[in-house]
Amino acid sequence: MSSEPLSGLSLFLLDDEPMLRRQLSATLERLGADVTAADSLRAARPLLREMSFDFALIDLNLPDGLGLELLREKAFSESTGVVMMTAEGGIPAAVEAMKLGALDFLTKPFEPEMLALVLTRARKSRTGARAAEHRKAESSEQHFFFGNALKPLEAQLRKIVSADQRMGSQLPPVLIQGETGTGKTTLARWIHSQGPRASGPLVEANCAAIPDNLAESELFGHEKGAFTDARVTRLGLFEAATGGTLFLDEITSLSPALQAKLLTAIEDGKIRRVGGNRDIPVDTRLITAANQDLRDMVAVKQFREDLYHRLDLFRIAIPPLRERGEDVLALAESLLHRLARKHHVPSRALSPIGRRRLLAYGWPGNVRELSHELQRALVFEDGEGLNLDTLMGSVGADPQPLSRPAGAVPVASQDDWFNAAFRFPDSGFSLEDAILKLIRQALDQTGGNVSAAARKLGVSRDYLRYRLGGWKDGHKAGQIAAAGE
Repeated sequence: MSSEPLSGLSLFLLDDEPMLRRQLSATLERLGADVTAADSLRAARPLLREMSFDFALIDLNLPDGLGLELLREKAFSESTGVVMMTAEGGIPAAVEAMKLGALDFLTKPFEPEMLALVLTRARKSRTGARAAEHRKAESSEQHFFFGNALKPLEAQLRKIVSADQRMGSQLPPVLIQGETGTGKTTLARWIHSQGPRASGPLVEANCAAIPDNLAESELFGHEKGAFTDARVTRLGLFEAATGGTLFLDEITSLSPALQAKLLTAIEDGKIRRVGGNRDIPVDTRLITAANQDLRDMVAVKQFREDLYHRLDLFRIAIPPLRERGEDVLALAESLLHRLARKHHVPSRALSPIGRRRLLAYGWPGNVRELSHELQRALVFEDGEGLNLDTLMGSVGADPQPLSRPAGAVPVASQDDWFNAAFRFPDSGFSLEDAILKLIRQALDQTGGNVSAAARKLGVSRDYLRYRLGGWKDGHKAGQIAAAGE
């Protein structure tokens, strides 16, 4: 990243004193800015109509009027940060300029070196406003529940945060993988809030929700006139997140062309706005998330391998809720307390039947689905304990989901060893029957295809045929094999 604080930025300078104008132009260019200068309102107006600037440094008193007139006329685009210059005694006018949208002001005479401080402050103010458009995180949403099942994940994250604190700047990307609803966004917020950039902006974007034709502009910004609707210069999310964190969810939704540009931005620490010809340094920590294994997508040529390796420096995998055992009970209690505060209702506990139902369900929607079901129960159920009635077919019935997404694994009753609440009976347990049940489950998911079921179970087809030979459940192994192959 360039050490010049204004590197890659365009700046409009309006001052009628030739010597001061040349001195300020030289200082600004030394700081890395691309400077366009004018000496009057008459000269300034056509330039502002034809061009768009990142910043404008405007003198208050000019030969043909006040610099304030440009603010009143809205001559600057919304993306231009304006700093006023005024002589001593012009503070009331400077205050009016701030009310009209100026970011800061300088009192003449000032040392040219003051420009770096004031414009850097203005730049942070402007990027902060852009970041506010995308900031979704609230302090209450930055809590991520680890529990016993995710202790190894928590330990891994602590190591990442520790490494971040040592490095301080130029932090490597983080890749979060997990099924939809497992809490990838919440975890990204947690990582940001725990790291050295917690005081900087956190900018979030779901790549799947950005239209393909707008994705490049959204990420990298665009210059005025870059395309039909580009009436003003607009900062991209990378610039908005400078000094903080950019979280890109559903990273696999980006087109191959945009994946290439994202790789360049990560490696060079610079971006180029759509329609622009200047490289703009960015100091942004990138966190990405995907609900698929990127290695699998690379293998089938659906994701760039070089980008995958660049994103995969710190990889975090969040297991689905169904694999977290009885942690789902503690997670539900934590969610209930937060939901009760959100809806301003008394917090309530799960009833015994509610706890059994919660453990028996497969939660294909993971933590997001759990939160929705708890919210529904908290709002609509009466009584002291929550039974999660809407989750099951009827009150008091064996825990079975009302509906199941296509391809979801059937969830067993509490007397079945598939259930997380299962306890081995005193009378003993049939391991052979359990093996056959797993085989039936795999065959159900593969439409009876023995070869595919064997791959899912991690065994050979011959082993599966051997086991199928002992299946005494009204089926013949040969019939199943013939149906699937």
